[in-house]
Amino acid sequence: MMKKVKRRDKHNGVEILLGNPKDAVIKLSIPMMIAMIIQTLYTVVDRIWVSGLGADAIAAVGFVFPFLFMGNALAAGIGVGVSSAISRRIGSGDKKEADHTAAQSMVILFVISLLYAAPLFVFAEDVFTLIGASRTTNLAAVYARIMYIATPITFFVFISNAILRAEGDAKRAMVAMVIGSVLNVVLDPLLIYTFNLGVPGAAYASVLSMLISALLLSYWLFMKRDTYVSISFRGFRLKGYIIKDILSVGLPASVMQISMSIMLFLINIIVNHVNGIDGVAVFSAGWSVATIASMPLLGIATGVVSVTGAAYGAERYMDVHTAHIYAIKIGLLIETVIALVTFIFAPSITLAFTQSQDMLRLKDNIILFMRIICFYYPATAFGLLSTSVFQGIGKGLNSLVVTVLRTIVFIVPFAWLLAVNFKLGLTGVWIGLVLANILGAAVTFIWVTIHVKKLIKPDEKIQQDKVL
Repeated sequence: MMKKVKRRDKHNGVEILLGNPKDAVIKLSIPMMIAMIIQTLYTVVDRIWVSGLGADAIAAVGFVFPFLFMGNALAAGIGVGVSSAISRRIGSGDKKEADHTAAQSMVILFVISLLYAAPLFVFAEDVFTLIGASRTTNLAAVYARIMYIATPITFFVFISNAILRAEGDAKRAMVAMVIGSVLNVVLDPLLIYTFNLGVPGAAYASVLSMLISALLLSYWLFMKRDTYVSISFRGFRLKGYIIKDILSVGLPASVMQISMSIMLFLINIIVNHVNGIDGVAVFSAGWSVATIASMPLLGIATGVVSVTGAAYGAERYMDVHTAHIYAIKIGLLIETVIALVTFIFAPSITLAFTQSQDMLRLKDNIILFMRIICFYYPATAFGLLSTSVFQGIGKGLNSLVVTVLRTIVFIVPFAWLLAVNFKLGLTGVWIGLVLANILGAAVTFIWVTIHVKKLIKPDEKIQQDKVL
């Protein structure tokens, strides 16, 4: 028999989370898709405004991006662990443990944020010199240090959003993200050009916008206190089993996302080897568009983690499978449309990055990148959304294995072989990214599908057939 879920409190988000899995995926994913797209737009706007300062400026930001991505990946990964742990406790009807989990997560975020940011802040010039930033080293170091100072704020925003998503409150998570992103878009031109701060102005804009999001989230969680999960530090003490549960998913999720940062770092090195700073500028501009194209999937993935986590906690394994397949259908449709639109309008999109004469000469290379990378998008739906199921049900190590397989084991060697050994240059790098992603996504989807089907109990299948 399926486990009956006890609900101590009435809460709209929780009712959605524990309802029909298809409805839950839609209702949690749509707000997060909107938020992710808008949030990523500010990254692209950053690149567009910075590109107006010339190739050196955008290359400097490009060299910093993998390290910032690493920090965000660490925060987002811990957030996934928090969301998974809380949603599973909500699914099992244990609100008290959900509350404890949220409080433990706040302590974890501050410790990890400091461990991450401090070394990079101190050794910024050395790091960028080591990776070949050459004439952009000083500019990259200044930009990076401003961003590193705000790391605890950034981590707080990620974890707080994860708590809201875990209890099905995707709308407020969206609002916090959108407000920060819109503010960043407004501040970028003011600080970069009006106040003549240049590249550091883009960093200040990001920090200020993140601070506003953090203040709003703090109000909801600690002052208004109308969330389902309650955070209290009265009589607080660390609970090893909760920390272990969070980190068993969170650390693999962080490493999983950091592997993407490592992949970007290594691709930058390959691109720099093949085509120098110009190649890095092309990749920096083009990848920002690719990042936007993947944002709907990240929005869906956050919903999948919460929905499958709650279903798993309630021992409703057929709902885990239903949510998985339904999410992939939606993601595949969206990414196919995005790929077609990007392929057709690549020349128009490229105009945003070629406002300066220095970048105009790279126009054809950027167009070529965007048209090749279009084939990357649909396959990502299978890989990313399947990985999020592993995270939701608490199988963090499984999600790590399939992601490292795709990003490090497949993508980097494919890019090097095609670019260098087969002498295809930049085109080889782009094709390598696409082929490796397709292979990795197929492996991930097959593994998750087999694993979840093994969990489904005979009586669940019979009940599901009756409903259908």
